[in-house]
Amino acid sequence: MRLVENALRQRISSDEVFVEVLADESGSGGNGTGARPSSHPHPHPHSHSHSYSHSYSYSYSYRQILHAAAGLASRLGRVAEGGGAPAKVAVVMGNSPDFVVADLALLGSGRTEVPVPLAFSADQAASLLCDADVCLVDGPGERRLAEWGRETVLPARCPVLRVDVDDLLVDPYDAVPPLFGPDTAGDPTAEDGAADDRATTGDRIGDRIGDRIGDRIGKIIHTSGTTSKPKGVCIRTAGLDALLSSLRAVMPPGAYARYLSLVPFSLLIEQVTALYMVILDGGTVMLLPEDAPLVGTSASAAQRVLPYVARARASALVVTPALAEVLAAEIERDGVAPVFGTPRVPLVCCGGAPVDPGVLARLDAGGVPVHEGYGLSENSSVVSWNAPGARKVGTVGRALPHVRTKLAADGELLITGESLFAGYSRQDPSSCELDPDGWLHTGDLAEIDADGYISIVGRKKNIIITAAGRNIAPEWVEARYRSLPGIRACAVFGEGLESLHGLFLIPPGADAGRARRDIEEFGLRELSAVERVAVVHTLEGTEDAYLAYFTVTGRPRRREITEAAAAGRLPQPAPAPDPDLYPDLDPDPDLGSHPALAGTPARTPVRAPARTPARTLTLTPTGA
Repeated sequence: MRLVENALRQRISSDEVFVEVLADESGSGGNGTGARPSSHPHPHPHSHSHSYSHSYSYSYSYRQILHAAAGLASRLGRVAEGGGAPAKVAVVMGNSPDFVVADLALLGSGRTEVPVPLAFSADQAASLLCDADVCLVDGPGERRLAEWGRETVLPARCPVLRVDVDDLLVDPYDAVPPLFGPDTAGDPTAEDGAADDRATTGDRIGDRIGDRIGDRIGKIIHTSGTTSKPKGVCIRTAGLDALLSSLRAVMPPGAYARYLSLVPFSLLIEQVTALYMVILDGGTVMLLPEDAPLVGTSASAAQRVLPYVARARASALVVTPALAEVLAAEIERDGVAPVFGTPRVPLVCCGGAPVDPGVLARLDAGGVPVHEGYGLSENSSVVSWNAPGARKVGTVGRALPHVRTKLAADGELLITGESLFAGYSRQDPSSCELDPDGWLHTGDLAEIDADGYISIVGRKKNIIITAAGRNIAPEWVEARYRSLPGIRACAVFGEGLESLHGLFLIPPGADAGRARRDIEEFGLRELSAVERVAVVHTLEGTEDAYLAYFTVTGRPRRREITEAAAAGRLPQPAPAPDPDLYPDLDPDPDLGSHPALAGTPARTPVRAPARTPARTLTLTPTGA
């Protein structure tokens, strides 16, 4: 990742703030867990015109983070590496300064990073940790590892190292050699030493993509499969370079001057945006206090992070669909300045699951114009982008400069380019296929217009075929239902069933009967008979329920939901709504505004033209 490494070389002696941790809601910065004190004697950035002393508990400069990373890399060098290849290093951490140090230490020392989400179960964690050579933890990671059972999830030979920035800063600066050596740009052999560290199973996609470039696997990122054990996506360093170069070309200058991190660092897109784009802009990444929930890890997180959004005065952030809906409501009520802490509209990224088009329209009307994008881990994250000045609402934009796209005969989106991955850590029926010509079959159904703008219809493998032979793309239906107030998450299912079922998470203590009536009325008013949920399951949206049935980014865990329904573990469903009980509602709404739905024959995917992709990045430009 020469772009990032060269940017860090320029800031190795900089006292500008790189990592800033916001205080808790009381303003004390304490969290009751023995974490760092609320007042750190580190200098504040001189490049920003505002004082944020009330909104952070401690911070670290570029010089300090890079010194700590160099110290960690030195300590890792004293740990035996397996098989002579660069060690696979598991990172079991929260969104902490320690994670930033670990990430840069592994980047600079040529080791392969394997981030493990703290929300994983022990079985899921074990599937990523099974061949780790070293495991790095911070405070939350150490506690989570104990909960999983160290002996259960880690190989017997795998040492566990606790990372603490302050401990690493004790070493004198002249006692630790700089982590990043001389600029190697233009040297095609600079990274060849790790070229053999590729995918361990499958068809060795790296043989067809990475060998000619002389790069290495820098990360193994989790992605969901058809079993409870996630497979690892092997990310190439040269692939990340190609991605970052394209993003820099289409991004507004300085967009990442102050980035607020709200979703887990274990997600590749958050590493790209919160770390690497921030570094390339010479900016600051702001982190939540340890006890604050990250968006997507708790059903209540979207509401609970609002005070930090205002306090941070960020120039950019990533939100989930649930937070996008909360932001839309807050902006409608209070306006932009109270929500973001400043009249300046940040770059708002929204992805992981479809966002209701109505929510995007509300944000746009509130002065937050939305730029949508699309990505997947197998392409090192972003594929396409609605760049400022080249925006087409209802699409996910044009492909980034380094990516080429086309459609297969059945409408599946195919992509190719220098940011493709090197393969999987293990094969799975849900794995994306790379054909002999180098085109990745994404599994997403799409349309590409004459100007090159891409619209995502849904996932091929998610299409629901009912007993009546109707095909339904669930992503759009779920996005429509999520726009209902009080619906924290939802998923529709009905493969082979007579009727479409829906699982709806509602706030704990909410009136389930009232929620069910609202869902039924909404379906009769807004959706066709084909896509309307006929059997409603409501479930209190506790943290356990959310994590059991939805991913961190808000996507339904479809296998777990259908298995729970078949086993009778979901709440007793309500009967199908009787249109006669709602005389003021049209039981079969006019589809004139939805031409793709009108007269839909059997075995044709049901969809509407206004839609948001199953895997999406939704963006808004920085502006006054």
